[in-house]
Amino acid sequence: MSYRIGSGVDFHQLVEGRDLWIGGVKIPHHKGALGHSDADVLLHAICDALLGALNLGDIGIHFPNTDEAYKNIDSKILLKKTYELINNKGYEIVNIDSTLCLESPKIKKYSQEMRTVIAAILNISIDDISIKATTTEQMGFVGREEGLVAYATVLVKKM
Repeated sequence: MSYRIGSGVDFHQLVEGRDLWIGGVKIPHHKGALGHSDADVLLHAICDALLGALNLGDIGIHFPNTDEAYKNIDSKILLKKTYELINNKGYEIVNIDSTLCLESPKIKKYSQEMRTVIAAILNISIDDISIKATTTEQMGFVGREEGLVAYATVLVKKM
């Protein structure tokens, strides 16, 4: 069997007047992520990790922020399209490990729902998806709650 690893990272500013979507779940918060799409950092990082594993470029190549077709798009759609690209290349996902960096809100109570949403899109078990979170101890743009970051690593295997 052929295995491949990919990593992804995504950053978004936090601003008033936007919804906060993380892992395909709308999270109540006084700020939301700013972006061309719904700015779901976790799903974007997973997309980039999957694309990187198969040397397919990055999310900006497939879903450019200059294309009005992707304006305010639900990132679950982008993840589904990325999954189709991976399957079309003859690969399936083994597991996903991810980390969110944000001061608030605390996401522990939402992580199970995020895993459920992601697993349904990617046709894998929730047991194959890890979502962790950390703060930056109030340092930098994340610590000042000006933005958030997500990192993802994926393992895929040839079907």
